[in-house]
Amino acid sequence: AARASATKGLSRAPGGIGLDCQVVVLSAVFVGGLFLDGWAHAHGRVDQSFFTPWHAVFYAGYAAVASALVASLLRNHARGYPWLRALPAGYGLSLLGALIFGVGGVGDMIWHMLFGIEAGVEALLSPTHLALGLGLGLIVSVSGPLRAVGRRPEPASGWAAQVLMPLALTSMLSVLTFFTMYAHPIVHPAASAGRPYAGSETMGVVGILLQTGLLMGTILLVVRFWTLPAGALTLTVTLNAGAMGFLNPHGGYPLALVVAAGAGGLSADLLRTQLRPTAARPAAWRLFAFAVPAAFYLCYFLALKLMEGIAW
Repeated sequence: AARASATKGLSRAPGGIGLDCQVVVLSAVFVGGLFLDGWAHAHGRVDQSFFTPWHAVFYAGYAAVASALVASLLRNHARGYPWLRALPAGYGLSLLGALIFGVGGVGDMIWHMLFGIEAGVEALLSPTHLALGLGLGLIVSVSGPLRAVGRRPEPASGWAAQVLMPLALTSMLSVLTFFTMYAHPIVHPAASAGRPYAGSETMGVVGILLQTGLLMGTILLVVRFWTLPAGALTLTVTLNAGAMGFLNPHGGYPLALVVAAGAGGLSADLLRTQLRPTAARPAAWRLFAFAVPAAFYLCYFLALKLMEGIAW
């Protein structure tokens, strides 16, 4: 018994599919609450109260994922693991993110009571919302199941690899695109002939360049360190585009652009299969990095042309 206790004191608590599944699914609910709150802001469904149905869903998602992390921490500590090693590898930053988000949530409530509810870009860039974004990003974007799977000696397989990894990847990408929605070509299709905007060419180009960087930064990171199942990029890009289309404030749901994004995601999967990009094959890696956004925006502009025409 003493030897087992000493071994636990030197090792980290083992992870497994159970915790991965909980965190991925609850993180998806958490991010879904974020987009629901964003939809309410974009469509004028908020008042000057912090206690709204949208916040209730958002914070309920946070409470659920934070509870799963804390429960795992307490359970493993009760088994003999020290506090600093009681969470499986990859989940330490998730717990830190949960703590930051909790503090940011209290601060956000006080901020709203003092200054009211923000509108427009202010809702994304207020100090307390940036703190919430940092906490959410640590939970979903840079840690959690993807890092946990990457640190295990055995590769992910079965339904876990087929379902959980694309969902985790979607949540990671969606946090980044949500906080840059003011420059997103699906939320603001600046090149569309049916929706003229002041300075549309400038913001349209900025949005395409910014979102290309976020999309390919995410894809290249994951392709380099993880083995993705077939169709993972198609599912990720389509779900993310659907979520961003949900935030479009200009009337109507841009279904054609979501379908175009799905075609772009399918192109990414096909290119990944054919080119097999790895760090050991730099020419294929660079061609993949160029061809994916080129195919994506070819599909995007074709959809705009068929839907409303292109103003540029």
